[in-house]
Amino acid sequence: MLLKGDVTIHASRQKVWEFLTDMNQIGSCAPGVEKIETIEPDKKYQAAMSIGLGSVKAKFNGVLEILELNEPNNAKLKAHGTGTGSVADVMSEMFLSDGPDGATNVHWTADVKVSGQLASLASRLMVPVSEKLAGVFYDEVRQRIESDGDTSVT
Repeated sequence: MLLKGDVTIHASRQKVWEFLTDMNQIGSCAPGVEKIETIEPDKKYQAAMSIGLGSVKAKFNGVLEILELNEPNNAKLKAHGTGTGSVADVMSEMFLSDGPDGATNVHWTADVKVSGQLASLASRLMVPVSEKLAGVFYDEVRQRIESDGDTSVT
């Protein structure tokens, strides 16, 4: 499933970039993320998260790898996670551009592939729940950057 969206954040592109490339900041905004550990700074991270799709709950452990960092314009990452009887792969990109009045526009895409038990039990819920979770994530990102909040996950 391909998810995409745009969000305007009332902060400089550099400030938005620094937040969105800090895995602890991202982890603190992403629904269900329980922990993030650095394997290789600015390259590879290990994470644990829980997700609920209706009555189906799944816990994933996985690795997130940063493929490209073109400061402060775009970033590309991939993630691979496994849970009980399920596998998830994500390829995601974000593109930052200057917006009006010093704001930053963020255009993002996420190509998500889920297979196994979770996909078969909750397939009809995956798109709407994934879209909702992405919206929650970017709302939280915007609020934290605009308010200068810093509550990282460790």
